[in-house]
Amino acid sequence: MVSGEDTGELSEAGLEERVLAGLDPEQREVATTLRGPVCVLAGAGTGKTRAITHRIAYGIATGVYTPQKVLALTFTARAANEMRNRLRGLGAGGVQTRTFHAAALRQLQYFWPQAVGGPLPGLVEHKARLITEAAQNMRLSTDRAAVRDLAAEIEWAKVSMLTPDTYPARAARRDMPLGYEVRTVQRLYQTYEELKTDRHLIDFEDVLLLTVAVLEEDERVAATVREQYRHFVVDEYQDVSPLQQRLLDAWLGGRDDICVVGDASQTIYSFTGASSRHLLDFPRRHPEARVVRLVRDYRSTPQVVETANRLLAARRPGPGSTPGSWATPLHLVAQRPDGPRPSWNEYPDDEAEAAGTAARIRDLIDDGVPASGIAVLFRTNGQSQAFETALAEAGIGFQLRGTERFFNRPEVKQAVVQLRTAARAAEASDEPTRLVRDILSSLGYSDRAPRSTGAVRERWESLAALVSLADRMAEEAAARGEQLLLPDLAAELERRTAQQDAPVMNGVTLASLHSAKGLEWDAVFLAGLSEGLVPIGFAETADEIDEERRLLYVGITRAREHLVLSWTLSRTPGGRPTRKPSRFLDGLRETPPPRARGPRGRGARAHA
Repeated sequence: MVSGEDTGELSEAGLEERVLAGLDPEQREVATTLRGPVCVLAGAGTGKTRAITHRIAYGIATGVYTPQKVLALTFTARAANEMRNRLRGLGAGGVQTRTFHAAALRQLQYFWPQAVGGPLPGLVEHKARLITEAAQNMRLSTDRAAVRDLAAEIEWAKVSMLTPDTYPARAARRDMPLGYEVRTVQRLYQTYEELKTDRHLIDFEDVLLLTVAVLEEDERVAATVREQYRHFVVDEYQDVSPLQQRLLDAWLGGRDDICVVGDASQTIYSFTGASSRHLLDFPRRHPEARVVRLVRDYRSTPQVVETANRLLAARRPGPGSTPGSWATPLHLVAQRPDGPRPSWNEYPDDEAEAAGTAARIRDLIDDGVPASGIAVLFRTNGQSQAFETALAEAGIGFQLRGTERFFNRPEVKQAVVQLRTAARAAEASDEPTRLVRDILSSLGYSDRAPRSTGAVRERWESLAALVSLADRMAEEAAARGEQLLLPDLAAELERRTAQQDAPVMNGVTLASLHSAKGLEWDAVFLAGLSEGLVPIGFAETADEIDEERRLLYVGITRAREHLVLSWTLSRTPGGRPTRKPSRFLDGLRETPPPRARGPRGRGARAHA
């Protein structure tokens, strides 16, 4: 129980005041429904993380949950860190908050010696080397892009629980990497698996597969795990793959103390094996489930919200749509004050679009919008170069998102080692932020950003993020009347490395629409909205086109206030103007209707 200042225990009313205060009626319903299956259909910006973290905290505060017996699952280390920090702030420390892979790997490492025997095989963090070797054994020529595509296909097969033997039947209608025959990809998949076995290695998909096997085949292990974890919360449930669902079922073991949270309209990873079917079918699988809809949008202005609503309202099942894959979209209701209307820009070519975007970004920064609160989103990573060049020429800092994980970058690894070494030798009187700058200058940091793009710029951005982290920690220490010491910084970097908790970089974000999922900015520029890019040219089926629409929806709902949509008529200056605006933009430029304050006219004060 949560203790009060004088009475030792808070009354029920006191608990509600502390844990439930500020929740809107729907969020409150989620937070107070502690038993049985719960399905939360949560639109973008509706405070889903707030609802489920307060649910866990309320369960602990009332004694219904034991912190160590709750397992909260999500899909990225960043999301897991955010949830963990929110729970800690609510007095609910001790809850296991992990990605599916992290939770499975932890269990596999613990139970492998008794369930299988011997040491756990080594973990393959990147498939590229083994896939390249498998291709060479088959005398196939591959470049980096081909290896990436083959790795993605193997990952899809494994999360779909397909072996090399069962793969061809399911893959017959899929587009093969490099136009290979299905049998060729099957043989490469088989060769890749054999190489792993010969070298006593497993990959990330194997971690899930082996954990499932141990739980399903060893009753003692399954009983131990089910005793440890009694209550489950799954965020972003629309992204669950068949393999992850099977692992979740193994953890549950027929129990139903589970809360799932998701939005079918944000299903954008079907190419990885993710499927909203598990979310849409949850009430059918659990007829007694409580279904709660969160539709109050606290993130975006009414103008942004209405644009997003219109985009989804135009959805229509097409010929060949997968049965059961369609659900009525959640109609978001904006809670923020009015903001600027979205702007629409047509440019003659990609270079002009990038230059025009950089000019608009400069105006926003001059008006007080921080660079870190601005993002340029596009469909393919290849579109980033024009924006990198334009921003560099305009003297605007930027960061690329969706590239190699921050703490895996060579310059970051070098920096962490050097800072750790310096921390052991630092004097208490040393000024840490100056020391950090001196140390990182040998690795390529300077107080002025380079005007170049590519690897030099990325290296500088990484080091600048570490400098910003040191500056922020020094400011926080000063506010407490303390001084930051270099060992404190080294310890924080150690923690962040272990949790893959990358520091925030100070610059405009350049990212693909896929890698922007789960993030938000004050201003979002959606660029390259031309046919062939959005929807992408290889999207042909009704399901593929619909996923492209959902991807644009995700992009729109990343914006808090400023939303700029643009397209070009030609790829290069002077080129023939053969491009057309995306079909998804039809009808989006109408005047928004009057704003409603809440579902069924109810007011609300809660925020996300």
